[in-house]
Amino acid sequence: MNTLLHICCAPCSIACIESLRAEDIEPVGFWYNPNIHPFTEYRQRRNTLVEYAAAIGLPLVQEGGYGLRQFIARVDGDFTGRCQVCYRLRMQKTAAYAAQNGFTHFTSTLLISPYQQHELLRAEAERAAADWGVQFLYRDFRPLFRYGQDKARELGLYMQKYCGCIFSEEERYQKRKKKKSP
Repeated sequence: MNTLLHICCAPCSIACIESLRAEDIEPVGFWYNPNIHPFTEYRQRRNTLVEYAAAIGLPLVQEGGYGLRQFIARVDGDFTGRCQVCYRLRMQKTAAYAAQNGFTHFTSTLLISPYQQHELLRAEAERAAADWGVQFLYRDFRPLFRYGQDKARELGLYMQKYCGCIFSEEERYQKRKKKKSP
């Protein structure tokens, strides 16, 4: 099985890669995340992944660059629908790359996060698979989330504090502000 693994960040990739390798699936990593803001956060996540991939012998494809403008343009004011836009952008790009480069399957490390809208993500990945004629390899990696996070801390990897988009960063600060209010 020739599998392309969309990777959102190094910490989320750890358990996914280990799980796939345990099934004798040797994935190729795929970095495409136009939602991540600000640029310094984007660069930190990308660089951490590049170093981690090299350390574990994972081939890694980096697609596109900092894509905030593309992401914001696609959201087009629909802030409540932004996650679907984000999933669609990333899954479509991953499926397209897989189809155009001889991969039979693709999946995503986003499937490990209990903070993502799992079923919406799955639906967008299945849609992208159908659009591009490749197979979506569904795995519910969520039971492995804590293990992967603990391992990332053990390895001293950079650990982000929000999903990546400017809107989730804003929500993080609003929640913190509410906690401080009397």
